[in-house]
Amino acid sequence: MLEPAYQADVVVVGAGIAGLAAAHRLTSAGVTTTVLEAAHGVGGRTATEKVDGFRLDRIGQLLSTAYPELRRTPGLDGLALLPFAPGVLLHSEGRHHRAGAPAGARGARGARGALHAVRALASAPRTVPAPRRPVGAPRASGSPGTAPRPRVGAPLGTAVDQARLGAALTRLASTPVERLLARPELPAAQALAVRGLPARTIDGFLRPLLAALLCDPDLTTSSRCADLALRAFAGGRLGLPEGGAEALPELLTRALPPGTVHTGVRVTSVATNAVATAEHGVIRCRAVLVATDARAAAELLPGLRVPDFHPVTVVHHTTDEPPTTGASLLLDADRGGPVAHTAVVSHVDPSRAPAGRALISSTVLGTPPSDVDTAVRMHLSRLYSTPTNRWETLAVHHTPEAVPAMRAPHDLRRPVRLLAGLYVCGDHRDTSTVQGALHSGHRASAAILTDLGAGRPMHSADPLPTARAA
Repeated sequence: MLEPAYQADVVVVGAGIAGLAAAHRLTSAGVTTTVLEAAHGVGGRTATEKVDGFRLDRIGQLLSTAYPELRRTPGLDGLALLPFAPGVLLHSEGRHHRAGAPAGARGARGARGALHAVRALASAPRTVPAPRRPVGAPRASGSPGTAPRPRVGAPLGTAVDQARLGAALTRLASTPVERLLARPELPAAQALAVRGLPARTIDGFLRPLLAALLCDPDLTTSSRCADLALRAFAGGRLGLPEGGAEALPELLTRALPPGTVHTGVRVTSVATNAVATAEHGVIRCRAVLVATDARAAAELLPGLRVPDFHPVTVVHHTTDEPPTTGASLLLDADRGGPVAHTAVVSHVDPSRAPAGRALISSTVLGTPPSDVDTAVRMHLSRLYSTPTNRWETLAVHHTPEAVPAMRAPHDLRRPVRLLAGLYVCGDHRDTSTVQGALHSGHRASAAILTDLGAGRPMHSADPLPTARAA
């Protein structure tokens, strides 16, 4: 029998969220699509490990209810994005300070009660005492037998400084993206220094916040990308997907026609009209979309730029006596240890831990210390003001190439169309966030539909060839 001219209209290489989102838009437009994934599961870095009833994210990127692609991407309608307490909780000189409540509560479906929580925070005191210190731990300051005296407005500065910061965040939330992208571009640290905010506010709040949002502790990221991150923070709520990060790729996969996604299939080369696989030989098509991470994409597409990366280490602990910080994202304004941010994530998403246990997930940015678990435990004891020596370590996930760096100058809209029939998408083509990955998939699918001629009758996909014998 003659082989068919092609087995599908489009072959997508990689089943991360960018490729899955693109595949959904293509199939919705009547384009037959086959997704090939080398791993035995979907999601790529958006993965969740299951250990003894716990759900442990490998990277645990923070999402925002202000990400528009969470609402626009077909297949994510059922995403439950569970919000942290409004703003963030800052640890500074032995005390906790609530800061940065967003101006609005717009966001993805599933963010429940956001507006009510924001209004409640507006009338709450800005400084709250930290939990009780561990027995035998030194006092932060003050005379023996007395509580430490709080700094006025710490770590945000005076009441005037706080008002100025609030006004700046409110303006940022309503500033059109095009205006932000037209601003002069500098490294984020330099841009903050020239914008007139007090150094105390920058170092005590904006620096640790941006480090958490961008996974870049040195703030070398383009100021335009930093502005977009702050805009999302100011206009929405930080949150976690219910059930773990894997909820996004699983929802996208379930929304695709049965048989669209094939795991355990390694692509060895690509062309404009075919891909070669180790398991199924050559698969012919009308267009190819490479939707892998940046390094794997460059192996298939020689000459494609590979960015630098920010390494991320996530340490997961459990205890039956959780800290009393509630559903807050806790940042270290003093930068007194390896932990950039931490949270009792089971207070945000109870499905991530079995009944009676708390899950504490902590993120270390950059190169981790040699004994990362010990260093993290010591730091967490200070951040939460509670002993951590009896906490159980569930997992330590170190990802050297977790987040593509976005150093200035950074092109936020790197081309997704390399030539007719060959396309690429992923967070390395946009911003290094879930929003960026989804948006790059949106751009790539739009380019493919334009080139194929959306609305014309498309081919019915044929099954993959039988796998070759080893």
